[in-house]
Amino acid sequence: MAESTVNFLVNKLGLFLENEIKLFNGSHEEFVMAKQELERIQAFVRIADSLMENDDEVRVWVKQLRECANDMEDALDELKLVLMHRHDRLGWRSLRQRLSCCIRNLKARHRLTTEICNISGRIKSICAGHKRLRRKFNRVRDNPSLANSDITWPDPRTNALLLDKTELVGIEEPKKKLVDRLLQGTSGTEVISIVGMGGLGKSTLAMQVYEDVEVRKHFSVYAFINLSRYAKPEDLLKDMLRQIMRDMSKPVPPGAETMNSHWLKMIIRDLLQRRRYLIVLDDVWFIREWDAIRNALPNNDQGSRVMITTRSVDIASTACAEFGGEVHNMEPLQTDVSWELFCRKTFQGNPCPSHLEDICKNILRKCDGLPLAIVAISGVLSTKETWRKNEWAVVCRSLHVGFDGNDRLQNLNRVLSLSFGDLPYYLKACFLHLAVFPEGLPIERVRLVRLWIAEGFVERKEGKTAEEVAEDYFGELMNRSLMQVAETTTDGRVKSCRIHCFIRDIIACKSKDQMFATVSKDPNITWPEKVHRLSIQSNQQDKLPNRSLSQLRSLYLFAVDKSFVDSILTCSMRLLTVLDLQAAPICKFPTQVVDWYYLRFLSFRNTEIKTIPRSIGNLQNLETLDLKQTNVTSLPEEVLKLQRLRHLLVYRYENVSYNCSKYGFKALAGIGAMQSLQKLCYIEADDEKNDTVLKEIGKLTQLTRLAILKMRKEDGRYLCSSIAKLTSLQAMSVNAFDDNEILDLHHLRSPPQLLQRIYLKGRLESLPSWIANIHGLVKLNLKGSRLQEDPLETLQKLPNLVVLELLQVYNGKSLCFKAKGFKKLKILGLDYFEELRTIDIEQDAMPNLEKLVLQRCKLFRELPLGIENLTKLEVLEFFDMPEDLIRRIAHYSSHEDYQKVARVPEVYYGFWRDGRWDVQSIERSDEAKPSPRPGESMRSFEFPPCWK
Repeated sequence: MAESTVNFLVNKLGLFLENEIKLFNGSHEEFVMAKQELERIQAFVRIADSLMENDDEVRVWVKQLRECANDMEDALDELKLVLMHRHDRLGWRSLRQRLSCCIRNLKARHRLTTEICNISGRIKSICAGHKRLRRKFNRVRDNPSLANSDITWPDPRTNALLLDKTELVGIEEPKKKLVDRLLQGTSGTEVISIVGMGGLGKSTLAMQVYEDVEVRKHFSVYAFINLSRYAKPEDLLKDMLRQIMRDMSKPVPPGAETMNSHWLKMIIRDLLQRRRYLIVLDDVWFIREWDAIRNALPNNDQGSRVMITTRSVDIASTACAEFGGEVHNMEPLQTDVSWELFCRKTFQGNPCPSHLEDICKNILRKCDGLPLAIVAISGVLSTKETWRKNEWAVVCRSLHVGFDGNDRLQNLNRVLSLSFGDLPYYLKACFLHLAVFPEGLPIERVRLVRLWIAEGFVERKEGKTAEEVAEDYFGELMNRSLMQVAETTTDGRVKSCRIHCFIRDIIACKSKDQMFATVSKDPNITWPEKVHRLSIQSNQQDKLPNRSLSQLRSLYLFAVDKSFVDSILTCSMRLLTVLDLQAAPICKFPTQVVDWYYLRFLSFRNTEIKTIPRSIGNLQNLETLDLKQTNVTSLPEEVLKLQRLRHLLVYRYENVSYNCSKYGFKALAGIGAMQSLQKLCYIEADDEKNDTVLKEIGKLTQLTRLAILKMRKEDGRYLCSSIAKLTSLQAMSVNAFDDNEILDLHHLRSPPQLLQRIYLKGRLESLPSWIANIHGLVKLNLKGSRLQEDPLETLQKLPNLVVLELLQVYNGKSLCFKAKGFKKLKILGLDYFEELRTIDIEQDAMPNLEKLVLQRCKLFRELPLGIENLTKLEVLEFFDMPEDLIRRIAHYSSHEDYQKVARVPEVYYGFWRDGRWDVQSIERSDEAKPSPRPGESMRSFEFPPCWK
């Protein structure tokens, strides 16, 4: 942490000396000395970072140094702002005004240069006054194995809800016991409480029971709710209602979002009254959370069940006493099971090398059967070379606090806290940054990547963009099991992540101790004297704390009301670099924002703003402008001044049944001047200057993603010419002006070879031949192509295609998937093939297909011939298909159509009726089982799964 701060400041001082120091006659030497002093201590700061977790003296030294570095950064940036307002920019004012401004600027310059010199002296004093520390640093530098200390391990428990079944050990017996209890209990509603300390695998066990095949057959309504310890009762009930309605494939009742808890309970109770339900309440911390829900759960004599996971014996016993049921106490893993888990995670299932066996058994003994601790330490050890026995011994010695005390939770917290100390310095700030997000909120990967860059956490690496480096950081944190996957895209990329509450506690504690960020969840919280990052995570009923925000660098707002937003944005925040107002209750662009020169990240996503002022051009440092899902449809020409802008997102979409309407912004002539752009979505090409604009796009050679709307046939030549120049392009979306407009993309002779995802919407006279030449293509989405020739002949040869989604693409009567074609395809969606009657799947075709979706093929009467050849098929979905086909599959177990798909784990069918999807499972019972699976995005059942 301290190292990244000092490195950042050294770089900033270097740039300042290059660009601004010529304005100072007598201060050059002082600035150079300040930079040299920081450079001298850089080598020791990294060592200090590794020692501070266990050394109070080092911790104090680092704290003092960090404060000095932050103060100097503030002073440098303030000085730069003063220099920007020199008298040569005041020519329009009167002589008196100019003189007054000059005097004020001279005074400010003198004050700030004096302050920087004083800070330099403080840094020198801090370093000189700790000679004993310097000797320690020298010893550790010469012998790195002396770097003690509590080495950290990544936390594998964050993947508790997404573990592969092959990774689970020691869980079958308790799982069988709980499954039997769910299925064989009384007809009354019962509560089964899973109680134990953090890290024992309560959530993992609950999820495995919840996903059990027999359990899924037994109950008709499901909900798995991970409770936030700070959630309001209304939030918990709304989450439950959304899951129940989603499971029933019905829309949430109108007005539910504004209802109070009483009415929400009444609605939920009424919905569950005649159904056998299973509700899982995961991670219940407070009795008030249980109280907020229990009255919504009817005792309906249907054999319904409620499962609770909690660390509190009181909550577990209270819930069981009120409904009847039993408490299941989690026990640590047995020694042999612990060893199996340890070897599986540390050595990828291979035996432990004999020379490490004693060390590993000592480590395992200290873990005392806690799955979380075992997987955590395995995450660290798996990255170490097995021949470096001394490194394994260091880890073993660092676990000097055993688990035999009474306060196991505190000891486990100490074990998990080690993970922070073992992180490379460049990841520590990224890890602590997660504290700014509310508990339980899935965090989008791309949002994190852009924020880390804007915050200055990402180092420059030759041959890589900042985004690529930040993606590496994200991947490393994921690999260390410090974050867990919340949602993935269809082609397997991580879309969002989440942090388990236990790890979040550690992050919050470290963040507070190191004055990294101030998180305000309570209006009465006391803010520190200097606030650099501020995350407001609840409505602040009182006025803002009596603290200046002049040194604030980042502001994040969550769940706040409009009056508070208006209030805080009136504060002076001239040094702000990040302003994240995603989903904030605002409908007008705050004009004061354009005066914050240092802004790099500005997000109004999911707000109601409609226009952007021309003064947006003042934000010369802006890198991300996120206007997704706003009402903005045009941008002022002044946006072209933002030469550092990397991500320009201006679009919204609306889904109704099968129709998805997208709206972008009118293309700007001269957009080719924005040379730093990497993501440009969505520009509307419907303009008389189309040829000029489309030619300009070819100048944006850094683009990795391009999305264009309202393309006309005559503009295809210009677009193809530009696309050929975009050698970094990875994703491309092109939409025709309307359903009848032809996309003419045949002029593209040499497509960008880094293309991985292509989305084309519009008529194609024929499939562009260049698509077959993109060997790295992973996802292809074609809509409304209306081809006369079978496209499979060309597409089946793409070696890396994973997702293929085709909507109204081919007018033929049959499709044939030939042997050895589509070798890596995992997801196939076929929609609205009006003339399609038969599908033939040859042996060895699509050998890795996992999901097949067929919808709106009204003349399709038989199952695909050879569907039994899809040996890895896991999900089969039919939407708006002929009812006689569905009837044979869903209701006649003796019919050959049923037999062909009976082995497929999940088969769903649905029809769009009365403005909603009626989705059912192939499983026949008196109560049709809804389709959603635990942890899966439900949007696939609100809208056609291929086109969400």
